[in-house]
Amino acid sequence: MRPDDWYLTEDVDGLLARAGDFLRSRPGPHIMQLTWAERGRTRGADAFALSPLTPEQADCLAARLAALGHSLPSVSADHGSATAFAEAWQRHTGATPKLRDTRLRLYRLDALTPPEPLPVGRGRVLSEQDLEQVMYWCAEFAKAVGEDVSIDADTRADTRFAEKRYTLWETPDGTPAPIAGLNPMIGGQIQVDIVYTPPRLRGRGYAGAVTAEVSGAALAEGARDVVLFADLSHPTSGCGRIAVE
Repeated sequence: MRPDDWYLTEDVDGLLARAGDFLRSRPGPHIMQLTWAERGRTRGADAFALSPLTPEQADCLAARLAALGHSLPSVSADHGSATAFAEAWQRHTGATPKLRDTRLRLYRLDALTPPEPLPVGRGRVLSEQDLEQVMYWCAEFAKAVGEDVSIDADTRADTRFAEKRYTLWETPDGTPAPIAGLNPMIGGQIQVDIVYTPPRLRGRGYAGAVTAEVSGAALAEGARDVVLFADLSHPTSGCGRIAVE
């Protein structure tokens, strides 16, 4: 394979016209590529998600991008592809990439079975009037999982947290417990992202309840598949990306 065998474009519609059928044929493994394509359409590309690559393919892609003078803030991929690309990028640019080794597993909803019994409280979809609360919880989530991002009134629109619809689980006295977000539907698939519970309220089943709540909402919206990522390196992240329970 040669570096110029790669087809590069800034036209997201053109990209999907050429590769969309392939990506949508297996939307689960390609959820990141489909999601970033949609983000690139609306906000411009600020990161890249790679399909699985061989070391040769990774080297050719790195060589092509480096020759064109591209700067890459970050790249997401499976461990093998990310490692191969990072090594190739260092060879071709001299840059020292930093690998963030987060072990994620993608889960797909089979049957929706809410926790029994449900914890006390109810789910409430957040609106623009709850923006301050949304930003606070998203910032707490980002801090908990090590994302280097600033989330406030000035920066929120440029982050991945801006495009989601959020549901909060509230206790009977109005205390906010966990928050869960839903990404927009892409290819008949909706991703649950994020799920976060404040430390003092963990271990009470709130995260499972709010995850079930938003999963039901996704199905009602017509999603063919409901998926979420779990961080396998976190001992209590079994039900959300990254569910902190």
